[in-house]
Amino acid sequence: MQVNHIPITNRKIRFALVGCGRIAKNHIGAIEQFKDEAELVDVCDIDEQAFSAYPDLASVNKHSSLTSMMASTNADAAILTTPSGLHPQQAIEAAEHKVHVITEKPMATRWQDAIDMVKACDKAGVHLFVVKQNRKNATLQLLKQAFDKGRFGKIYMVNINVFWTRPQEYYDQAKWRGTWELDGGALMNQASHYIDLLDWLIGPIESLQAYTATLERKIEAEDSAVISVRWRSGALGSMNVSMLTYPKNLEGSITILGEKGTVRLGGVAVNEIQHWEFEEPDEGDDKISDANYQTTSVYGFGHPLYYRNVIDVLQGKASPETDGREGLKSLEVLTAAYRSARDGKRINFPLDQ
Repeated sequence: MQVNHIPITNRKIRFALVGCGRIAKNHIGAIEQFKDEAELVDVCDIDEQAFSAYPDLASVNKHSSLTSMMASTNADAAILTTPSGLHPQQAIEAAEHKVHVITEKPMATRWQDAIDMVKACDKAGVHLFVVKQNRKNATLQLLKQAFDKGRFGKIYMVNINVFWTRPQEYYDQAKWRGTWELDGGALMNQASHYIDLLDWLIGPIESLQAYTATLERKIEAEDSAVISVRWRSGALGSMNVSMLTYPKNLEGSITILGEKGTVRLGGVAVNEIQHWEFEEPDEGDDKISDANYQTTSVYGFGHPLYYRNVIDVLQGKASPETDGREGLKSLEVLTAAYRSARDGKRINFPLDQ
């Protein structure tokens, strides 16, 4: 994709934030870490009370709508931390103003909407960044390096578990939570970063079959799901997701069985390397203990590292690590899983658009 972007080298990168909910603090904090190179100049939210949760925004221009913000902002990039179903129309509106777009996961709740986002940003000549901050976590970086070096040999089997809890009070906080239109369920919202691992780590998928269920929570979408996967390489795998774990988040894990290696990353959010064994030693093996980290949040610590790449791209120093087309890969898996569960059949890749 050709982006009509002149590198910004003589001033700070200017960001505008759309939506001041719970994930917004990660973005605000990340930008603050690069205050010599970046600044937040505008924020908008339809609920003016949302601004009060962030006292550091006192000097930032505040708006009640994206349209009013776009009419006056001088931001280089707009950050979308709104409900997922709103991302497409907001991304397209920002692109039409020649503003780069950074969207939280998932980039959209519908496959065609996501494709429209990519096309709109292509047409406008702006970057579309999709936030995949978990890729930056130290444990997953080591695992990715092992894959890239071919240390596993042939991959035989992969298992991912996301056993967390989201009580009914969580969904009752806002009417959009758990809806098909704006949010999706356990797969699309909570397990989105784990869905991302299926292609990013293992490779292109041949087909999948899924079951979803709403067993306990009073929401439109699913609170539990299972997926069976076959990759083009021949590897087999499964993914098990539930937001009904008693009494708190228990596990976010991935286990890989390969011809020449076996690895398990566990903890509450793949923050612990629990098993790491390969036929041949490697210098990266010395970094295992340093990669493990304690976390009180399933978000990890990857947002600042993600912004490092965004800033480098806008300064003309790098290419996007996760652009719109990369974001489409995980949404394709999500869309296939929902279609499979709805229609009771195996879904082959690539999807029909």
